[in-house]
Amino acid sequence: MSTSSDTGTDTGNHRLSRRAWSTLLVLCGALFLDALDVSMMGVALPSIRADLGMSTSALQWVVSGYVLGYGGFLLLGGRAADLLGRRRVFLVSLAVFLVASALSALAVDGTFLVAARFVKGVAAAFTTPAGLSIITTTFAEGPARNKALSIYTATGATGFSLGLVFGGLLTGIGWQWVCLLPAPLALVTLLAGARLIPDSGRPARAGRGFDVAGAVTVTAAMLILVYTLVEAPDVGWDSARTIGSLVAAAAIMAVFVLIERRSAAPLVRLGILRSGALVRANLGAMTLIGAWFGTQFITTLYLQQLRGWSALETGLAIFPAGALVAVLAPRVAPLVSRFGVQRVIFVGLSSAVAAYALYLPIDADTGYAAMLPTYLLGGLAFGLAYGPLNIAATNGIAPHEQGLAGGLVNTSFQFGGALVLAVTTAVNNGATRPDGTAQGLLDGFHAALVVPVIVAALGAAVALLGIRQPRPTTEPAGSEEPIRLAA
Repeated sequence: MSTSSDTGTDTGNHRLSRRAWSTLLVLCGALFLDALDVSMMGVALPSIRADLGMSTSALQWVVSGYVLGYGGFLLLGGRAADLLGRRRVFLVSLAVFLVASALSALAVDGTFLVAARFVKGVAAAFTTPAGLSIITTTFAEGPARNKALSIYTATGATGFSLGLVFGGLLTGIGWQWVCLLPAPLALVTLLAGARLIPDSGRPARAGRGFDVAGAVTVTAAMLILVYTLVEAPDVGWDSARTIGSLVAAAAIMAVFVLIERRSAAPLVRLGILRSGALVRANLGAMTLIGAWFGTQFITTLYLQQLRGWSALETGLAIFPAGALVAVLAPRVAPLVSRFGVQRVIFVGLSSAVAAYALYLPIDADTGYAAMLPTYLLGGLAFGLAYGPLNIAATNGIAPHEQGLAGGLVNTSFQFGGALVLAVTTAVNNGATRPDGTAQGLLDGFHAALVVPVIVAALGAAVALLGIRQPRPTTEPAGSEEPIRLAA
């Protein structure tokens, strides 16, 4: 039986070849690190706040700083992967991730920690699209790619699950260990990647132009928007500062669009957004991650601040969600083949609506049995939707734009997380009574938890539109003018 080096599979039965397994193993290791880091940090937030004296509004920047650096530079990361070479970009950015992990453990105040987390997010912004585009260009579209993406997703879910437990254990020693753990793991992944990821050389379409102005403007717009939403409850929603900041964010985003239209080497070729499937996948990504981030943030505060649970108890409480994703994700590919990617996404996002709606009635003595359905349904939502959203975003995209498509969908994942977390935090701060009583805290939690329910419902509605168009028309490669590169 012959083996195809292009697809990474044995041609007769879609089994992954030894070379493909080696490559996929390293890429999964990087995603494992990212998921591990995010979940560990979420559990450690109350300890960080107590040690560094951070307010709730400032605390959310420990998460938002990372995801905004991640989301803000993902498009540039995808572009760099397409132009400079996926292996090169993957390894260099992983090295930066390693250094930033070590530096964040040395933080002595909130500002330094947020800055280190931002740099770490920027590094991940180059690692993720490079890794995803290596997968989508190594494995042929169809069963082989779906299987690879399912394994990739399952690894991320495993990292998320273990991060909840490791985060709880390490926080008991000191939250600095939570920041430090990814460093040695990143070193092992880096060394393995240098040996196992094949060097495909500089892409034939590579050019010398980078749309740095586009990356800076889109990141600035996102930072201003999230900062404005978080601060609005304190300064007033109708204040000149809030309104001016929102106008500034919109204006900078308009400048970004103008830059992309005129750039010889745009960060985003706007014509790619004519693909309805790609747009729906990005909207679904925003709502899936956004609703979860908002819920997890409030859940962590509720369990540790109000209920007095330890970081380990909190991690173990949420653990079933990640465990279910890890079990389900490798089995999603057959569901996609049988029912279609849009139907699987719709069921996943609908599960998210049910999960967060069930969490709304929590009170000061809610038993864990009443919370568990939310974690199980949340895990079901991720298991069914995360991988298929990546599949939907990259299907039908030309090989030279796989990095762009991967960057777009991952940008949506991260920006959705930052945006919904900001709104959730703002609502919580605005609704929490200043008397410091349990009921005062609950009032804020209850109001904030409505936000993820609404966001998840919007995502399910978008997915429903995709079911009505089971064979979406994607923009054929070359239907628009090709990407123009700087001379």
